[in-house]
Amino acid sequence: MAQLQPAEITAIIGETSKLVTERYVFPDVAAEITAVLDDSLAAGRYHQAADAEELGRLATEDLQSVNNDRHLRLKFHPRTIPAGEDGAAMAEMTRAADLSMGGVPKIERLAGGVALLELSPILFPLSMTGESVTAALNLVARAEALIIDLRACVGGDPNTVAQIASYLLDRPTHLNTLYDREDDDYSQFWSRPFVPGAKFGGTKPLYLLTSRATFSGGEELTYDLQQLGRAVVVGERTGGGANPRQGFTMHPHLEATIPTARAINPTSGVNWEGVGITPDIETAPADALAVAYQAALAAVAARDVDSPSAEEARQALAAPGTSVDSSAPTAL
Repeated sequence: MAQLQPAEITAIIGETSKLVTERYVFPDVAAEITAVLDDSLAAGRYHQAADAEELGRLATEDLQSVNNDRHLRLKFHPRTIPAGEDGAAMAEMTRAADLSMGGVPKIERLAGGVALLELSPILFPLSMTGESVTAALNLVARAEALIIDLRACVGGDPNTVAQIASYLLDRPTHLNTLYDREDDDYSQFWSRPFVPGAKFGGTKPLYLLTSRATFSGGEELTYDLQQLGRAVVVGERTGGGANPRQGFTMHPHLEATIPTARAINPTSGVNWEGVGITPDIETAPADALAVAYQAALAAVAARDVDSPSAEEARQALAAPGTSVDSSAPTAL
């Protein structure tokens, strides 16, 4: 990779600073951040960078130095990225979708009528992988209990979050509101009254697995359902990214990602930015599936029915050493 020229570095940092000033969701914080960038540029900090990767690392340190917003970055991409707004994100998502079966890398029926559904590495826009998500949610709808593995889910689209939640709730429910700085406006996101196929519904046991890698859109699904009391969250405190971002190509290998909006949960009135989501049952990510599975078996077995799944759950609980492969998934 060619070494960056001084004029090129100055232009990249200058344009990044301009975008932060114009687009960052918190204008007062933006002023502090751009002051850090300007001071570092004047001091020659960025001109020490040997290449684009090093420049991205140095600039990201400064961008996050004021309020530690992990969505705010000068992100290095090893592959050449398209020019324009969100071009890098779309190219990255297309590749990730191809490698992850449309964001649904795993579906499994466990003993006791418990379904395991892994959603990763992100909750892709419905226009890209809606058929995969719909098929997966239809498939698990008949389960007696559902475990959704979000331990490697690092982002997502709020419309996809709403679509998934629609299969897990019985009636239209206000899930989230986004405030957008550019439009100075609020957009509400609700679960939908009707979905393609069958719903899992709003009453059967539901468990969400998390880790510190769970971030952004993966966190929104977790937070929305936890605040509604719909799901039991099992695992580790999440990463803490609640400010949706836009991406801007600054260089063939550098993308400025600027949070332009913030989430407002209708139940809590706040969000999970910077603090993450505290699990209801806190455990190491590698143990989260086993813990959630035992809880799901107990919930199914406790139902006052003589269904085959309930009987199977009782037998599984009585069998010594009943377990599942509990290893945390690896993000792509």
